[in-house]
Amino acid sequence: MVVYTVGTFDMLHVGHLALLERCRTLGDEVAVGVASDSVVKSYKYRVPVIPLDQRVEMLTALRCVDIVRPYHELEYVSACKELNVDIFVIGEDWGDKPHNKDVESYLKSQGKKIVQVLYNSRTSSTKIKENVIAQPHRSTYIDQTILH
Repeated sequence: MVVYTVGTFDMLHVGHLALLERCRTLGDEVAVGVASDSVVKSYKYRVPVIPLDQRVEMLTALRCVDIVRPYHELEYVSACKELNVDIFVIGEDWGDKPHNKDVESYLKSQGKKIVQVLYNSRTSSTKIKENVIAQPHRSTYIDQTILH
């Protein structure tokens, strides 16, 4: 069983690790799609802090990850076909953008599963960046807990 998830994975943190370890419990192989800087810029209007090659290197080093595959276009069907994905893991903010609907339709037509997971509330890349920016101006951490 091949489990596939996608993301930016900027400033790798415990929330990312929790997601990837959850993926590991769902199948035999965990494949991770990593958004290129240009893909991230297309929807976040800024590039990641950590360059793509370094994000790939960090993910490759994790024992819960078997395959790391950068993607340079905002579409997921080609990777699902190439990897013969059995389970596609999505986050709670998945949404209904055309590229998301396309992969949902493809997976459904192939009898594959989509599993939606909640994000780990302990931290986020945004909170880490806020801590870094604020660091010279304080002597304690900003609470990184995300409240829903």
